[in-house]
Amino acid sequence: MFENLNVWEVGALLLLALLIFGDRLPAVIGDGLRMVRNLRNMARNATTDLSKELGTDIQLEDLHPKAFIRKHLLSEEDEQAIRKPLQGMYDDLRSDVTKVQKDIKDVAAAADPRTPGSSATASPPATAPAPRSASYDEVT
Repeated sequence: MFENLNVWEVGALLLLALLIFGDRLPAVIGDGLRMVRNLRNMARNATTDLSKELGTDIQLEDLHPKAFIRKHLLSEEDEQAIRKPLQGMYDDLRSDVTKVQKDIKDVAAAADPRTPGSSATASPPATAPAPRSASYDEVT
């Protein structure tokens, strides 16, 4: 939660809290911790009550609608049937992206003047680029 704050920002927040609350700061921190503890207990009790009512073991993460449907309503076969058409497209896209990354690295290595044997001043490849098709905006 506070991973993007550095030491100075945390110190400034503590100093600001000390200025605002003064001598009551320990009591305010205790009240905040007590509130967090109560919220956790309420969430735990709600999930156990829901688990008892539904007759399944439900975790707090399962209450997200997508996770609930995936875990409790869809069978393994249904989930695989839904995933199958998308998996092929995902694999094709992943291989295309991998090829593009490899091509970019090859071009960067060839254009880098610091690497020995680089052809930064070499002539362009002999193959001509493919003709560009007209876009929708150019046609209309």
